[in-house]
Amino acid sequence: MSEWAAEQQVGEELAETLVREQFAPLPERSVSLLSTGWDYVVHLVDERWVFRFPRREVVVPGTEREISALGRIAPLLPVSVPAPTYVGQPSAAFPWPFYGARYLPGVESSDARLSDDDRTRLARPLARALRSLHGPETMAAAGDMLPTDPIRRADMSFRVPKTREALAAVRELGLWEPPAVVEEILAAASALPQAESSAVCHGDLHFRQLLLDGGELSGIIDWVDVCRSDPGVDLQLVWSFLPPEGRDAFLAEYGSVSRGSLLRARVLALFLNAILARYGHTEGLAAVEAEALAGLARTTS
Repeated sequence: MSEWAAEQQVGEELAETLVREQFAPLPERSVSLLSTGWDYVVHLVDERWVFRFPRREVVVPGTEREISALGRIAPLLPVSVPAPTYVGQPSAAFPWPFYGARYLPGVESSDARLSDDDRTRLARPLARALRSLHGPETMAAAGDMLPTDPIRRADMSFRVPKTREALAAVRELGLWEPPAVVEEILAAASALPQAESSAVCHGDLHFRQLLLDGGELSGIIDWVDVCRSDPGVDLQLVWSFLPPEGRDAFLAEYGSVSRGSLLRARVLALFLNAILARYGHTEGLAAVEAEALAGLARTTS
């Protein structure tokens, strides 16, 4: 069995049943598969509502946090996020909570065929969104309900070894040969002190979580790892998604970032894109594989 395999399968028929049982008259017209990820399957209901169903039990606590926190976070950000409108309860038909939010138009950034100029134009809107997310108002609104770095994204004593493992797996597949600078990055990160959890963070912010519509940033999705942490856990996109000129524009808009946060972000850029490259390769998702490999190259250039 693939490590990405679902523990619970929610196809269109079951999704329709679950929505109808708890939220009639929905669906009024249609239920169609929108996307499938590692941990969730997402269905579009009546071309207006997006219902998100866990595929694995391990993400249920994160689903519960999304349900609790996103309604508080969403009004504070200058970009759309999927704030729950319908909250489904566990039942005999499906053992875990799920939720429905308004459909956010757009495609994953890996499907948008972005040039370096396109990426640079996205730098400032992305910076504004993350500046708001990491700001004191968001911490005051939602910080008290969130755990501190539960998957140890900012803990370099844990994350550096995991990054080495992820990069070794990519190398074994013949997808990418890590340059010498990788070890320099990892060694420097290993010497960092423990991070301070000073901000509300998305927690898993990579290119698949960015929605683009007409070349503009239209949404940030998949908040299952929302938490309090070092802002660097969300800044990996500075390294992996943006070209050098885009990084300058991002930081000019976002504001001051410590050396430690940027170094943690660079390690996470290596880790997440190595995982995504292997996932895309294994699952036959060519656009995901290509964007992840390009992200590794950008991070080390």
